[in-house]
Amino acid sequence: MNSKIFTPVAVLLMLLSAQMSFGQKCDLILRGKILHQENDDPIEAAYVWILETRTGAVSDQNGNFVIRGLCPGTYTITVQFLGHKEIRQSVNLTGSSTAQTFRMEEESLDLTGVEVHGHREAVQTTTAVTSLYGEAMLQARGESLGESLKRVAGVTTFSTGNTISKPVIHGLHSNRIMILNNGIRLEGQQWGAEHAPEIDPFLADEITVIKGAETVRFGPEAMGGVILVNPPALPTSKKHLTEIHLLGASNGYMGNLSASHLGGSDKIKGLGYRVQGSVKRAGNVKSPNYYQANTGMSEYNFSSSLGYSSDRLGAEAYYSFFNTELGILRDSHTGNLSDLINIIENGEPFTKADFTYEINNPKQVVSHHLAKIKSHYHLNPEWKLNLQYGFQLNNRQEFDRRRGELNSRPSLDLELITNTLDLFVDHTIKTNWSGSIGLNVIQQANSNIPGTGVTPLIPNYEMFNGGIFAMEKYLKGPLELEGGVRYDYRQVSAARYVGNELQTADLDYQNFSAFVGGLYQLSPYFAFTSNLGTAWRPPNVNELFSQGLHHGAAAVEIGDPDLVSENSLKWVNGLEYESEKALVEFTVYANQIKNYIYLNPTGETFVSLRGTFNVYEYLQADAFFYGFDLSGSYTFSDRLNGYLKGSIIRAKNTEADNYFPFIPSDRMDWGVSYAFGKSSNPESDRITFSNVLVAQQKREPDFDLAPAPPAYALFNIGYQKKFQLAKNQFNVGFQINNIFNTEYREYMNRFRYFTADMGRNILLKLNYQF
Repeated sequence: MNSKIFTPVAVLLMLLSAQMSFGQKCDLILRGKILHQENDDPIEAAYVWILETRTGAVSDQNGNFVIRGLCPGTYTITVQFLGHKEIRQSVNLTGSSTAQTFRMEEESLDLTGVEVHGHREAVQTTTAVTSLYGEAMLQARGESLGESLKRVAGVTTFSTGNTISKPVIHGLHSNRIMILNNGIRLEGQQWGAEHAPEIDPFLADEITVIKGAETVRFGPEAMGGVILVNPPALPTSKKHLTEIHLLGASNGYMGNLSASHLGGSDKIKGLGYRVQGSVKRAGNVKSPNYYQANTGMSEYNFSSSLGYSSDRLGAEAYYSFFNTELGILRDSHTGNLSDLINIIENGEPFTKADFTYEINNPKQVVSHHLAKIKSHYHLNPEWKLNLQYGFQLNNRQEFDRRRGELNSRPSLDLELITNTLDLFVDHTIKTNWSGSIGLNVIQQANSNIPGTGVTPLIPNYEMFNGGIFAMEKYLKGPLELEGGVRYDYRQVSAARYVGNELQTADLDYQNFSAFVGGLYQLSPYFAFTSNLGTAWRPPNVNELFSQGLHHGAAAVEIGDPDLVSENSLKWVNGLEYESEKALVEFTVYANQIKNYIYLNPTGETFVSLRGTFNVYEYLQADAFFYGFDLSGSYTFSDRLNGYLKGSIIRAKNTEADNYFPFIPSDRMDWGVSYAFGKSSNPESDRITFSNVLVAQQKREPDFDLAPAPPAYALFNIGYQKKFQLAKNQFNVGFQINNIFNTEYREYMNRFRYFTADMGRNILLKLNYQF
């Protein structure tokens, strides 16, 4: 070929080649999840590296990672995490982005001065899951468990006054929500609306909410959802960390102190321990215009754990103690019928109290002991055997205003003993399949302690529940599928004297539950989840046999021994969008419940020597719950962030074509935060402004003691500053809730008939870690 022709042709070809190369779109994304091979738990802080581009990422708390800006081609991926075998794998990226799942296998290491943590079990599910940890947990310190969980979209509280609250998930609460304290199902007298969970949030460094029916994993009481309260994982090498929280609040002049210490043994490799305790004291709560008489509280708690972990064997012993004394609003116990009518019409207490820390009758005194022993053993790299035993002792005393020496006696004195046993096997087959097979056994005995001088509200009873289950999960790239089935059998025997007559009952319940779910990564930015599950719940003893005054609730409750089991079918769908600046999670659900049990005001009153009380009865009807949750955040700049979350729920009695009482009203919470610290660490100083909007509940039952309160808006502001003292961290938080001291009433507060909610509250929070 003529060289004069060849030269320009060669140059043209090179230019075209360069143009094609430069014109190639490098906008692909590699997204993935890193899990423990042994149990599918997510691995946080694993390092993912692409050799060809010298770019990488670190997995988050859920094991997820994202690497952006990749060109089409074949890449070599390495995944590294201390104490695990390195993964090296080729991944081919074509015209669409790719999602990969990596399972890491443990290996034995003997390194000096390296921090290695023991196991902490996590529930991996395709239904909607939200966790509070890190900064969110720091901001929630000092709040009750119920109040802390209101930070999660779709979770509200059912409260009795301003000091007693319990979580509500998608309109369901009490015996339909299971709370796990370090893996043990919390068993107290949770059936009562004013029976708050007997758990200290300070023992946890992470609280997770699962919003779907999880009865296959945990049994009938997980029909409405699950709350996991997880303490920090125990260290398995030489390490020591002490953390102190000191909090104060202006409303009620509350003081709260918590301290914890964890460490690992220098002499025995794999041995770790943790101790933690807290005390809390508060006086009368103040509404914007008056103090609420007898609304103080006192609380002290303790927890400890000791664990050992090796390559194949792990064991842990755990103990927690919770004790609280809670005053009940004095004017909720009225003297006669006219007083009851007048206070509801007046809308506020007639007793104009001063501030005091003193707690008088009516009040509650509750203590709860929980002990657990757990062990796991790796039969081989694919199979792990787990055994867990839990013991709980719950004592609840409720005091009413009585004459003479009877005033010092409890009107309700219950002792509940619960034994639980969990035996299950986890397995992982190759890289795509994993699952669990096991059984749960619960034995429970409830006793009314003699000497109250009052006919017991609920009878003595014994309960036995046995369940077997099997679940399987498949993961492949962007697809995750899971399903499971469970069978439960429950036997209840109850007895009590009414006058001189002995009343007994022996009841049996049994049913199956099942679920199927999936997750699919639609694109680099969108992920879709769907979970369809059946659930059931037998009626609780209080729903069957309540017959008398429930002192803490200031109400007479009447049970129905003919109630049958609830059966539900819940479908939860979620769509998640995540980019470098935005995160949006949208969850929509529908829950059809057959034979739904609810507590309904009758409009009647009961008059006794101790006062006049509203009468409620347990009824049953078919129900349809549906709604959606929305939460999102956006990073406007390195310093400015915004968030938004809200929920809407509808719950209808499909038999009577009307609405149920005590269903959360529509609400939205939004806020902006600005970081103004040094450019090297702007997050060291941050101020947050937020606004809570709650609509009026217009879907009321046909009868209620008073109309639903009007809508309200609350404004809050918070400031957080971090100091580095040598190698230690010191955090200062300052919050003002209800800045404008707005008077409002929350529809989900059972004492809204008698008083407004809490007014302005100024909080100072100090945290030191060393």
